[in-house]
Amino acid sequence: QEWKNTFATWDPQDFCNISKIILPTSTYWSPPIFILERVNGQNSNLDYMMVTHDGSFNSTQPFQVTLTCSLMILKFPFDTQTCNLSIASFLYPAVSDLVMKTRRSPAEMMKDSQSYFLTDGEWKFTNLSITEYMEQLDHDQFSVVTYTISIERRPTLYILNLILPTCALYLLDMAVLFGPSSLEEKVSFQIAIILGSSMLAVILNNILPTSSNKPPVIGTH
Repeated sequence: QEWKNTFATWDPQDFCNISKIILPTSTYWSPPIFILERVNGQNSNLDYMMVTHDGSFNSTQPFQVTLTCSLMILKFPFDTQTCNLSIASFLYPAVSDLVMKTRRSPAEMMKDSQSYFLTDGEWKFTNLSITEYMEQLDHDQFSVVTYTISIERRPTLYILNLILPTCALYLLDMAVLFGPSSLEEKVSFQIAIILGSSMLAVILNNILPTSSNKPPVIGTH
């Protein structure tokens, strides 16, 4: 966060050429912001900010936060999810007191976000967009900045463990059904295929994410 306080300025030549100092966050006013989608989180202990001689305040407080996000899993495991991170301050109206602006462009923040996204897990960070708008609450308008984050699921594990074995079972089922084998052999093969399909269905039920709206297509076939 960066902001200016015209009452906290000084001439560095009058103070041994000191142009900036580090102070506790509680020393001066700082803008109280909230993350609307936040469920819980862990704040850092870096309760300090840097003050420069021209009245500029700079506060950096990294923390980990858990957000709520609506998932669209119809195309699982080839799905792309979009989640919002909305930052607002509902204590100061935007018309008279506080307006929030982003300092960097979405392309710059996208580059920084990709450098911070170091994990090589199930999800791949694909896009970041920023929207600045005014939220109407009661009779006042408040400044809100929304970061729209797009992530794409890596489907390789699901293809190897689910899709390929399922396709192999169906192909084997067709080969046995239309093959020259006797009826007894076909029945025994069909029973083995049914058992294998049942095991895959149990594994699939434990892996698929739950949804009350539209279940994944892979789970309905």
